[in-house]
Amino acid sequence: MLFQRRKPLDLILETAGKRALTRQLGAFDLTMLGIGAVIGTGIFVLTAVAANKAGPGMMYSFVIAGIVCALTALIYSEIAAMVPVSGSAYTYSYAVLGELIAWMVGWALILEYAVAAGAVSVGWSGYANGFLAQHGLGLPDFLTAGPFWIEHVKDQGDAVHLVDGVAHKGGFNLIAFLLALGVTGLLAAGTSKSAKVTAVLVLIKIVALMAFIALAFPKVQGANFEPMLPNGWGTPLSGVGVLGAAASIFFAYVGFDAVSTAAEETRNPNRNIPIGLIGSLAICTIIYLLVAYTAVGSMGAQPGGPLSESKEPLAFVLRQIGHPMVGDLVGFAAILALPSVVLMMMFGQTRILFTMSRDGLLPDKLSAVHPKFHTPHVITWITGIFVAFFAALFPVDILADISNAGTLFAFAAVAIGVMVLRKTEPSRARPFRTPLVWIVGPLAVAGSLLLFFSLGWNPTIKFFVFWAIAGLLVYFLYARRRSHLAPGNEHLLHGLGAERLAPDPLVHEGPSTGP
Repeated sequence: MLFQRRKPLDLILETAGKRALTRQLGAFDLTMLGIGAVIGTGIFVLTAVAANKAGPGMMYSFVIAGIVCALTALIYSEIAAMVPVSGSAYTYSYAVLGELIAWMVGWALILEYAVAAGAVSVGWSGYANGFLAQHGLGLPDFLTAGPFWIEHVKDQGDAVHLVDGVAHKGGFNLIAFLLALGVTGLLAAGTSKSAKVTAVLVLIKIVALMAFIALAFPKVQGANFEPMLPNGWGTPLSGVGVLGAAASIFFAYVGFDAVSTAAEETRNPNRNIPIGLIGSLAICTIIYLLVAYTAVGSMGAQPGGPLSESKEPLAFVLRQIGHPMVGDLVGFAAILALPSVVLMMMFGQTRILFTMSRDGLLPDKLSAVHPKFHTPHVITWITGIFVAFFAALFPVDILADISNAGTLFAFAAVAIGVMVLRKTEPSRARPFRTPLVWIVGPLAVAGSLLLFFSLGWNPTIKFFVFWAIAGLLVYFLYARRRSHLAPGNEHLLHGLGAERLAPDPLVHEGPSTGP
């Protein structure tokens, strides 16, 4: 049952080949895409979340999350080089583990991309609201956070959040909502962005982080690292401690797999996909460790402290250590660059849903193409509206953890799939072979599962279980009988939908749109 209806790799390659997207992205483009997708809300915002869970021990959390991602990147490099098509983990699972697992992976990827886009929107709004407040243009408190903000303080049963240590009621995160809708409009209209613009935005983020490191590093004091582990190492399902923080800031690394979903637009994908995946992850890991070290060492990071409560932690640190102008500039850099991450995530989501629709698992109308803009506008607007309301109502830490749950599930499935494929099709050409796959693969699965359960039962894993049950119901009530692999639908396997999506300027103009 689990491994029925596998879509052969040759058929996947044949179907994707009929669309003939232009292959023009090189190794540098993919590395920039990976860095652009990775460096975002995770490091600019979730540093505060990690401080609240692990204190200075979040240094270890960054290392643990980076190791799990490195193992997964090696796995992804093998399958992405073998199957250079869109769809990412969903497509890989369809080829190896069968339709049911592929559906569940695709269903989980909605959490990775759509919910992640909401999380980045909320993170962006934190810097935007902070920047406006610093210049006397702050919005009313009710419009700066959603009603489900984690309750640091109770006020007659209403949810409140802290701004500079003062309790405020949350209502509707207006700026996050407007950002998500604005990005949706750009995607639906097919507004193109060049690779040069992408490189500029990536460089802005890197320069901002380098400036933070350069100014905060001289302020590092050993006393700020004590106690190093105020909440201990943590345990699975607890959601706190070093493991709990690692599970949360795993979000800071999510995005490197966006490189694999650009495989259809890549020159020489056998070489360039692995370079883009591993190169972008290595660069980001080094930057993250330096930022975490300087943030902790310059002003401390104990749970409940000032850093852990800030919605713009890096800018906050710089202001506190005597560099308010540079803090504003770092905040402005985040404001300028983070919307591109929202764009990447939402673009990746629409492409995965389009691929699932092409396979018959989602309604055919969802992949309708706009006659003028040549974009899948229906699924783009549906995705965008959901992302906007996620961003308006929920806090960044909850959205990030839910996104992590879907991502970790998909990563584990891909690792299992690569190992299964080594056994079932050992003679298939592998332009990149994962070294020590029988060590790397099990470790990638174990690491993904460890972080998954470290997210905590309530609300993250509880929500994921609910989401998975809903996905199974949709599959058995609708998708299973509509699939192109279902009995009687075999004639739909070749050609249907292969030409439906016209060349999209978002794809052809460069990698700035992400997956």
